[in-house]
Amino acid sequence: MKLKGLFFLCIVMIFTLSLAAQETTTPVFPKSGKSDTIRVASTNVDGVMIPWMQLNDVSIYALRIWKSPEEQMAFNRLRYNVLKVMPYALYAKRRYEQLEQDIARTPEKKEQKKLVKQCDNEIKGMFNREIKDLTITQGQILTKLIDREVGRTTYDIVKQTKGGFAAFSYQIVARVVGHNLKSTYDPKQDRDIESIIRTSGFYQ
Repeated sequence: MKLKGLFFLCIVMIFTLSLAAQETTTPVFPKSGKSDTIRVASTNVDGVMIPWMQLNDVSIYALRIWKSPEEQMAFNRLRYNVLKVMPYALYAKRRYEQLEQDIARTPEKKEQKKLVKQCDNEIKGMFNREIKDLTITQGQILTKLIDREVGRTTYDIVKQTKGGFAAFSYQIVARVVGHNLKSTYDPKQDRDIESIIRTSGFYQ
């Protein structure tokens, strides 16, 4: 009799464990609707698959009230300058990222130097065609935007690709004409620039 009871208890325990295993290994998916055609990600929450999808950030801006016509004119000038140099900052970002990827795939130092020289020539070519005509204010904004997009100052980029002496030399020339290659970007301090960029459509 005792053996029969022990055997029965074992059967019940095995059956219970199998049910628990089924609950953890067989997730329950929600029933699809008639028009459900969009594939989305899902997360297993206690055996139930919860569908979800990532949405883009939505920025809400209040209507700005200007203290004076002069303040509005200054903002409009800033907006013009930012929109003029932003494409150059985005180009620098893409080209620098491509250079880093190419160098990572090229173990030979000689080939790496060729890649750096090629990148340098491309940037110089763009400078000779377009950037040389920028005003001092636009150049100052551009150095900040490069730091914003690349995550490194123009000085650091030149130092890595051309060496410390070249970076020092470029900085001296830049300072003479009112630039600073070590300029950094601060979203709080440069909040007007940040607002212009976020509402410009560059990241849509």
